[in-house]
Amino acid sequence: MPTHKIAPSILAADFGNLERDISMINQSESDWLHIDIMDGIFVPNISYGQAITKRIGELCEKPLDVHLMIMQPERYVEQFRDAGAEIITVHYEACPHLHRNLQQIKATGAKAGVALNPHTNVELLEDVLEDINMVCLMSVNPGFGGQKFIYCTMNKIRKLRTMIDERNLNVDIEIDGGVGLQNAEVILKAGANVLVAGSSVFKSEDPIATVKRLKAIGSDNF
Repeated sequence: MPTHKIAPSILAADFGNLERDISMINQSESDWLHIDIMDGIFVPNISYGQAITKRIGELCEKPLDVHLMIMQPERYVEQFRDAGAEIITVHYEACPHLHRNLQQIKATGAKAGVALNPHTNVELLEDVLEDINMVCLMSVNPGFGGQKFIYCTMNKIRKLRTMIDERNLNVDIEIDGGVGLQNAEVILKAGANVLVAGSSVFKSEDPIATVKRLKAIGSDNF
């Protein structure tokens, strides 16, 4: 049975029908709901904040995977945990005191993730890998949905998987950006085990069926 996780990104949902789209996620085989928080400074876009996240958490039956694409994320970790985040991911590039940030997240009871932009080498996590629950590799430049997958990410996945396995660690590898049925299988074979899927799910003709197919990769039913 496939063990990978599917985390649809709410950024691609119809915000005029948010409750409907979250209900769809609840009915689907999704494992998590991915929530992108953008501040217009770290990335060139602004999304939503704690209040919307809390409302999403009230409606959603899946764990909230909150991705903080913001500067000084330590200012808001507790607030997003209170809003329902079960996984909180901060960017390596936004955290000059990353070890402290990871300890702060874990102190709230949430799992701690670190995201890396496309240009950032996975080897920079070598000294904190034991403190991380999940690494989110950005396979597009962060800030906007609907972008094309950057294929040099494949090498980063393989390198990171080797680093994790050599230390016998239990660290998820999440891929965020341009993920869909056209490339999900090769991404998983490279060593990732969490797929963030935005447009490929919410813009499909049958989102529930798309999630089902993504979840079935690696099984006899795919």
